[in-house]
Amino acid sequence: MDTSALARPGRTRIRRAAQGSVTEGAARAGLVAQGMIYLLVGVLALRIAFGDGTQQADRSGALAALGAEPFGAVLLWALGIGLSGMAVWQLSQAVWGATGPDGRKPRKRLASLVRCAFYVCVAWSVLCFAAGSGGGSRSSDAQSRDLTARAMDVPAGRWLVGVVGIGIVVAGGWIGAQALRRRYHEELKPGAMSPRIRRLVDVAGVGGGVARALVFAAAGVFVVRAAVEHRPEQTKGLDDTLRSFADAPFGPWLLALVAAGFVLFGLFSFALARWRRV
Repeated sequence: MDTSALARPGRTRIRRAAQGSVTEGAARAGLVAQGMIYLLVGVLALRIAFGDGTQQADRSGALAALGAEPFGAVLLWALGIGLSGMAVWQLSQAVWGATGPDGRKPRKRLASLVRCAFYVCVAWSVLCFAAGSGGGSRSSDAQSRDLTARAMDVPAGRWLVGVVGIGIVVAGGWIGAQALRRRYHEELKPGAMSPRIRRLVDVAGVGGGVARALVFAAAGVFVVRAAVEHRPEQTKGLDDTLRSFADAPFGPWLLALVAAGFVLFGLFSFALARWRRV
C-alpha cells in the first residue's frame, strides 16, 4: 500500500491550516496598524480644528507624533510590521481569493492586488521612517503636488489627471454609500458580538466611512480643479484637504466632525481586527 498517498491529504490540510493562521495573524495586525494611523490623523486634525496647526494631519504627521512618544521607535517598527501584514493578507486574497461567495472573482482578486501594492508602499515608508532614513517624512501635500506635476508633463496629462480626479470623487461616493448601507456587516462575525457592541461598531463604521467619503470627494475635486486650471499646486494631499474644511461654512466645527470621523474609523479598524472574518 502506498502510505505516502494516504499521508498527502493530511499534509495538505496541515499546510493550509498553517497558511490560514499566518494570513489571519497578518490581517489582524494590519487592521490594528491601519486603525492606529487613522486614530492619530484624526487626533491631529482635531488639534487643527481647535487652533493647534503645528503638525501635519496626514501619515507623516502621525508617524512624527508616534515617534515622539516614549518607546516611539518600537511603536514605529510595530506599525510598519503590522502594515506589512496587511500587504501579505491582500496578496493572499489576490492569489487564493477572499472569504465570501464572490471572493474568488477576478475583480475581487484584482482589487486585492492593488491594495497589496498600496500597503507595500505604505509599510515601506513607515519602516524607512522607523529606521531614520527619511522615508515617509514628506507631507502628503508635497507628494500629491509632485505627482500631479509629473502627470501633467506627459501627453494628454491634463486629461489623465482630470480622469483620476473624477475617479477619486466617485470612489468617495462609493465609500460613503457602502458605509451608509452597512455593507461591512457581510465581513463581520455578528454572533461573536453583543447587541451593544454591534451598535457601537455601526456608529464607528458609518461615521468613519462617511468622513472618509467626504475627504476622498474633496481631494478628488481639488485634483479635477488642478487639471482644469492646469495648476498642479491646486492639488491637495490629506493635510491640506482636511484644512480646507476649516474654510467651509461652520469652518472648524466641520473639520472637527470630519476629524472625529477619522477617529471613529480608527476604532472601527480595531473592531475589524477583532471580529472580521479572515
